[in-house]
Amino acid sequence: MSTISTIQSFAVAYPFLGRFKFFQSPPGRPNGRRTVVVRLTTDDGAVGWGQAVPSPRWSYETPESVRSTLDFYLGPALIGVDIDDAAEIRRRLNSEIAAGFSVGQPIAKAAIDLALWDLWGRRDGKSVAQLAGSSAAPEAITLSWTLNPQRLEEIEVAVAEAHARGYRHFNLKVAPDPEFDLSAVRLLRQFAPAAILWVDANGGYDLESALSVAPKFAGLGVSALEQPLAANQLAGYRRLRTQGALPILMDESIVSAADFDEFHRLGLLDGVAVKVSRMGGITESLRLIKRLQETDSLFYASGLTDPDLSLAASLQVFAAGGLQLPAALNGPQFLRGSILRDPPRTAGDQILAPDRPGLGVDVDPERLAGLLEAPDRASLRAD
Repeated sequence: MSTISTIQSFAVAYPFLGRFKFFQSPPGRPNGRRTVVVRLTTDDGAVGWGQAVPSPRWSYETPESVRSTLDFYLGPALIGVDIDDAAEIRRRLNSEIAAGFSVGQPIAKAAIDLALWDLWGRRDGKSVAQLAGSSAAPEAITLSWTLNPQRLEEIEVAVAEAHARGYRHFNLKVAPDPEFDLSAVRLLRQFAPAAILWVDANGGYDLESALSVAPKFAGLGVSALEQPLAANQLAGYRRLRTQGALPILMDESIVSAADFDEFHRLGLLDGVAVKVSRMGGITESLRLIKRLQETDSLFYASGLTDPDLSLAASLQVFAAGGLQLPAALNGPQFLRGSILRDPPRTAGDQILAPDRPGLGVDVDPERLAGLLEAPDRASLRAD
């Protein structure tokens, strides 16, 4: 039996390129894409790495709350637990940080879940995708380009940049202004007529706006409307689904397979934009994808501008799940720098899931030190 002996966390920030509305820091707050990296070590010296990617303007979890949750609650609760006792690990995680409406602090819990899968895979000589039951070599996953224009004149330039980098498909941030959004889609269709395009409101429409704009989006060839309403507007989701103008995806509303099962029974959605980083990690994401497939629901994929370990985990899960649509994993679009020896690389809009054991990637201590936030640099050197 191998047991957990230490769980260490590190604050890691990645330089940001371009503008994305969820990562615009006000004066006095650190810039970049701030994450928390976890190193999990067993009593026999085995190591697994994970990463949490909080986004405070998207959810309630912050880099600071993730760090304190890992250091003072989740980490201590798991010391001495058998790494193969998945049921006990899950019980402790979910009793230490209890649920609200659904799973409590899933983004923080994802870091530990990723580290465990990385450790299991390294021990067994299998990638996460192989541990999940995939026998085929990973196929390339197609990425979509994220657009979040503030002015209509930005769209032509952004599409040209995407095409120059080999991207063909787009996800467009919309809401709260339906007229601006329709103009943006019309322009986007002018410059990318053959693209797969879906729109993501991040819960930003009111019901009447969503009901009005959905048929117009459909007429412009939009494939799906993601998270049109706030997560708790369940009656509104029922009305949109009954309208039937566009497939309705949930994102922020779904942090467990149980959430999906309940909303599916209520007839509130057509599918989910799966985020490994939002779902508490790999374990629950695989459960959700299985339920999507069993119910013939739409399987879209996205992330939280994931770098490095979190990106690798997403690629492994989506490869294992047989994703067919472009994935809105925009870390390669917006982030620079890496803590890995050999990070996942894109060729145009194609990216391969690493096929080595565990998450398939290796942390480089020097690169990790170079991206640590200042207070953590001394502790890593001391270690």
